[in-house]
Parts: sequence; C-alpha cells; structure tokens
Amino acid sequence: MPNTLSKPNGTVSVSKADDDKKKQVELQSSFTPSFLERIGVSTFHLLNKFIPWYKLPGYIGAFNLAFLRIELRQYNLHDAYASTQAQGNSVTDPLEDKRFLGARHSDGKFNDLKQPKMGCAGMRFGRNFPREACQKPSEEELMTPNPRMISEKFMARKDGKFIPATTLNLLAAAWIQFQTHDWFFHEQDPHEKLNVPLSKDDKWLEEHMSLYATKPDDTLDPSDIKCPGYKNLNTAWWDGSQIYGSSESVTQKLRSCDPNGKLPLDSRGREQFLPRDKDGNVLTGFNDNWWVGMEVLHTLFALEHNAICDALRKDYPDWSGDQIFDKARLVNCALMAKIHTVEWTPAILAHPALQIGMAANWWGIVGETLTKIAGRLSKTSEIISGIPGSGAEQDGAPYSLTEEFVSVYRMHSLMPETIAFFFATSGQHATTIPVVDTTFTKSQTPFDTAGLSFADVFYSFGINYPGAITNNNYPDFLRNLHTPDGQVRDLGTADILRDRERGVPRYCEFRRMLRLSVPKTFEELTGGNKILAAELAEAYNNDISLVDALVGSHSEPVIPGFGFSETAFRIFILMASRRLKSDRFIAGEWNEKMYTKTGFKWVQNSGMKDVLGRHFPELRETLKGSKNVFAPWEMKEGSKKYQGVETNA
Repeated sequence: MPNTLSKPNGTVSVSKADDDKKKQVELQSSFTPSFLERIGVSTFHLLNKFIPWYKLPGYIGAFNLAFLRIELRQYNLHDAYASTQAQGNSVTDPLEDKRFLGARHSDGKFNDLKQPKMGCAGMRFGRNFPREACQKPSEEELMTPNPRMISEKFMARKDGKFIPATTLNLLAAAWIQFQTHDWFFHEQDPHEKLNVPLSKDDKWLEEHMSLYATKPDDTLDPSDIKCPGYKNLNTAWWDGSQIYGSSESVTQKLRSCDPNGKLPLDSRGREQFLPRDKDGNVLTGFNDNWWVGMEVLHTLFALEHNAICDALRKDYPDWSGDQIFDKARLVNCALMAKIHTVEWTPAILAHPALQIGMAANWWGIVGETLTKIAGRLSKTSEIISGIPGSGAEQDGAPYSLTEEFVSVYRMHSLMPETIAFFFATSGQHATTIPVVDTTFTKSQTPFDTAGLSFADVFYSFGINYPGAITNNNYPDFLRNLHTPDGQVRDLGTADILRDRERGVPRYCEFRRMLRLSVPKTFEELTGGNKILAAELAEAYNNDISLVDALVGSHSEPVIPGFGFSETAFRIFILMASRRLKSDRFIAGEWNEKMYTKTGFKWVQNSGMKDVLGRHFPELRETLKGSKNVFAPWEMKEGSKKYQGVETNA
C-alpha cells in the first residue's frame, strides 16, 4: 500500500524516496469532505491494507470505489491558472442571449453562469497533480531515454504480431476516439519543432524525425514559466463538439437552413453521408485523424440528431428551427454521455464492481427501474440516485480536463492493421482492407470499392477485435503515419514525447501522487515478468524513476477484466464522473423542463442498441442477444469460417 499520512490541515504527505533521502510532497485538499465521507474514506483505507478493492464482493467494491473517488476529488484536482479570475464572471462575460440558459453554447461558455469561461474552448487543461510536480523538462530530460528507442522497443508489434482484445469489438475502439475528439485537442506551434535523434541503424524512412511542439499559452503568472499552461482547442464539456463544433461560428456553418433544426446529410442511394467540401474533407465539428470508424459514428449521431428533431417537431409544432436544434443537441449529447457511462465503460472495464459502479453513476444504487418509476429518491446523493440531477459541483477546482487525463487515453494499440468487412444480412465476407486505406479522404473506401452499406460496416466492426492496450501493440501504419498537413509521424514516439513535453510525471511519480504503491524494482513493476523487466531496465538505464507513465502502465499487471492498467484507471474514475458532475446540463438541470418531456424520455429509454436499430433495422436481429454493443457480436453463419483469420481474432 502507498505510504500516506492524512494531516488535520487538509493536506496529505506522500513519502518520496530520492537517493535514500525522504522528501515530503504536500497535496493540498481542494475541499473538505463531509463527516460521513471522511469515515467512509478512512474505513476503506483500513480495509484495503488487507484486501484491495477489486477482490471485494461487487457491491462492497463499488462502494470502495465511490469513496476512493471522493479522496481523488479532494487531492487530485488542480487549476492550471494561478487565479480563478481566468474563468470569467457575470460582469466580464455577461450572458446577453438568454437562449443559452436552456441550450449549450458551442464555445462552451455559460455552462457555469458564475464562471462563464470555465470549460470553454481556448481555456487551459488542468492538472491532476500540483503544478510544481508537473514542470517543463529540460532538453536532456525530454530526450532521455530516447523516445524513438522506447517506441521501437515497447510500441512496435514484434514481427507484426497483433495482440487482440477478445472481450471487445472494433466499435469500442472507434467509440473512444469519437469521444476524445469531443473532449480535447492541443494546439501545435508551427514555429517550433521537437527533433528526435536517430540511431545509425534506425529504419525510419525520412531523413530526420521531428514533430511540432505543443504551443504553450501566454505567460500570465511567474509560475507559468516553470509549468506552462496549454490550451484545449475543444470544449471540455460533454457537448458533442466533434459533431457540432467548438465555436458558435462553426456550428452555424455546419447547420443547414432546415426549419426543423436538422443537420445536413447527402443522400447516395439508400445511404446518407456527411457532406464534403471541394477537397473531399468531411464537414463536421472535428475532422482530424479521420478514418472509416469516425465516418460511421459521426454519421450515426448526425442521423440520431435528425431523428430527435423529428420527434420534437411532432410534439412541439410551433417551435422555431433554433429551438428544435438546441434541444435535439442537448438530448443527443446526454445520450452519448449515458452510452459511454453505462455501456462502453463496463465493456472495457469488465469487473463486477465497475458494472455496478458505472450503472450507479447514472442511475444510483437504487437502479434504473426504480429511478424511471419514482425519479430521484435522494435530491443530492449521487450514490443513491446517480450523478444526473444531483447538483453540479466543482469540488474546489474550476472544471477542466487535465493533461493526465489526455495521457491515460493514449490508446493507439486498440487499432488493428486491417479490417475484414462482411455483409450484415448474410454474414458473407466482402473484402479486407488495410486501415490506412480508410484514413482521411479515403474513409469511404469500404462503401465505394466493396459496395458496403453503413449496416455492413457496423456489423463488421461488431465482430472484429481491436488490439489489447499493452506493450508492443501499436500498428505499423500509426508508426509511419502520413497526415494531410504533410507531417510523417511515429505515434509511439509522439505519445512519449507529448507526455514528457507537457510535464506529465513519469510512472513512479505518477503513482506516488495518486497514493498508489510505487515499485522499487523493474520485476516488481512487471508483476514478476523477468524478460520484460530486463528489457525495461536496459532501456531505462536501470533507473526505474525514468520509466514513462505510458510504458509503465502498459507493463504493469492488469486487474482481472480490465482493458487497461489500474494506474490509468485512477485518473479515469476521477475524471469520468467529473465530466458529468461539473455539468449544469447533466448534474444540474436534469429534468423535463430543460430537456422537454419528449427529449428526457428519449435519453432515459435509449442505448446504443436502440440507436443502431433505429437507423439500420437490418441490425436488430443480430443485436437481439447482445448484452453490450461494445462486446463482440454474435457472428452470422457466413462469417464464422473467417473467425480467427480475417477478424483479427
């Protein structure tokens, strides 16, 4: 267990070993938990000395996680600004258009009416650790050990061998990218490059390896010199900005003049596609890093938006197009948040405590059935009645997504090298296409060359496996990725560099700041895997403190049922609920008045299976027996003979 000591002044001292000397790192409490919350935290601390949370019975484990989340909120939320004045106020940023009392502003403003700029596009990423622990590295620290060498040793698939995640399907991999495109995007500095030294025998085909540096925000305070802030170009809210855009001007350009508030789609035979510009670029809120997985999910939720518009127009015939659009967006965004919470998360973290805990995040421990019948049984308790409607709360730190949150969502190993496509009705194999041939302007290749429908592509994603989130599982095409802006990148190298550049602590310090036990040896880190331990020791010059957070997370043993490490999971359980709890439109005004009776019912009674079946009826029969749409679907007879060969099994 971690060596921690709670202090009466609201700080925690974390013992830090450094050259056999002890240093005390003070983690300041951002708020004071209630008496009962403190009792719960202390009780589970004591229990976890003997039994870790994941070995407890399901409901007890879920309660353990609920109190762990309270402690994480208390010590691991930190503002990236020296002053909360950066969030604005009702004087500096007045709400001039009352429309946005009941609608999302595409810039992200006015979610919190007292801090109007909080979470909006252009605001800084926050931190899960104190800023003094996240300082900008020196040039030597940035390149030590060489990030390209780390990519070659621990990212590249050995002999091209793909390691599948057999409890998930490819739809789960596409979904998380679809969501992260809503949440975060750093700005690059076109005037500054990070140049990575290459060894003489490096197989990189370019003359050199470099990528644009992350552009720091202006220096607003002396503390910004040692720990620069970095802007999030996307809104940090769960507001569907990947579809609707992260500014009002973009949203207006994307919207059609449809009087029913719908998004434009181009018909091509029986299918509807997102519109393109003259250069073939898709017109949507966020079109970077585009491939067929983004093509189908963006289109699906554009279709869902339009279906919601139809339902609202039927029930509210006198409404303007803006009124219909605003409420349809609210409903669509809340539905995506719900799907992520109660479907995607339990698929990738398939542990009994998580199944219970994530359902409780939305419905509370009283459950879905009773909540639908009786509403909230507790006005404010998120444990009893769920986070939606429990009241928005910032826990002492203005809401933002964090640099560490971005770090733990580096999941490029989910991507396979190829995708086998099948016909949804017969199950017959249609074609197998390298993923790289479905990227950027080539994202419609499966439709154009094989005559596939959206239903066919979704069925194919449902039966293909993604990659496991572990060492040596980055696909080759992502380690030699040619992007439309002319860059050529090894995303393995880029992922390591980005964490270092932005001051994300390395693995041991990362765990220490989360009050997790810190391995003293490489063999302890790997759970006894001597071969991997030796490889890590060699790469990191026998200095375990240098192991990068991403590499360490990929190397540690995973909890049974988990798709990623417990180290990453600690950030996940903190920030996943924070995206809900901070939001006025989810934790706050969660009712029929805000969403309309039609819209509120739509969210509460829909899931991913309903969304797919609503727009592609031919998938309904296949999905009948599916308990989770992000787990492998049942194969049709025509597909089974390809299992283990074409579906990356």
